[in-house]
Amino acid sequence: MRAGPGRALTVAAPPLPVRDGLGPDRLRLPVTDPARTILGFLHRAEPGEDWQRHAAAGELVDEHGRPVTEDTGYQPGRFVYFYREPPPEVPVPFPLTVLHRDEGLVVVDKPHFLATIPRGAHIRETVVVRLRRDLGLPDLVPVHRLDRMTAGVLLCTVDPGLRGPYQQLFEQQRVRKVYEAIAPYRAGLEFPRTVRSRIRKRHGELTAVEEPGEANSETWIELVERRGALARYRLHPRTGRTHQLRLHLNSLGAPIVGDNFYPRLRRRAPDDFSDPLRLLARTVEFDDPRTGRRRRFDSGLTLGF
Repeated sequence: MRAGPGRALTVAAPPLPVRDGLGPDRLRLPVTDPARTILGFLHRAEPGEDWQRHAAAGELVDEHGRPVTEDTGYQPGRFVYFYREPPPEVPVPFPLTVLHRDEGLVVVDKPHFLATIPRGAHIRETVVVRLRRDLGLPDLVPVHRLDRMTAGVLLCTVDPGLRGPYQQLFEQQRVRKVYEAIAPYRAGLEFPRTVRSRIRKRHGELTAVEEPGEANSETWIELVERRGALARYRLHPRTGRTHQLRLHLNSLGAPIVGDNFYPRLRRRAPDDFSDPLRLLARTVEFDDPRTGRRRRFDSGLTLGF
């Protein structure tokens, strides 16, 4: 099914609703398997999960929402849905502040250390799960992303039909984004200046790299103020590559204070919130695709300097 101009592609909703901010997990039943029943396959495939409890609670269903019981026959190639309890996480001890809310859009001030979407070791301690749970908005999704260590303005839609138009603003570079960063002062550098480079991020690797070749990233950087060995910089990204701002400042010999990745990888304990990345998404500004009206949202957070 194709999406019409300016509309998001419609995707069928899972047969189980969002619960406590989390949607259901799903498993696909292999096309070739000797199992006679779905539960027989599941007990063998994932013996650590309490499938009897899921089934007894009515929280194990097929892709049509029909409950799976002891006698439900195996269905090759079909999906089953259920709620999986995520492992314990260290709570992120910073608030998620709502800057704006209307019938289609929620704008928040994301704190450092809080991931945007559930992934890997961060499931409940994410913007998406917190907002879905606390605001009672099961269809809320982010329009763009801020990485876990970056704080600041983040846009989310509450209606799946609106996600596409807002995402297109970012994809087509029609959003004015302004960031702030604290990094070392470099006396030999003149500002403002434009930094361009070719950035590559391989799937599964934590860090990105700058490599020879045609530039695919661009950032305009201003020096706002200096205090001793450190300075405050204002950054205007004209592209949106992974870790672009961190890499571009690092390439100038001014890695952002608190950076765990650049110039070298630094491991930290999950409960160590003592040294955040001094990078803040200060401003997001765009023409609203619903109304055509110019909108601007500014972070109320500050960077330690």
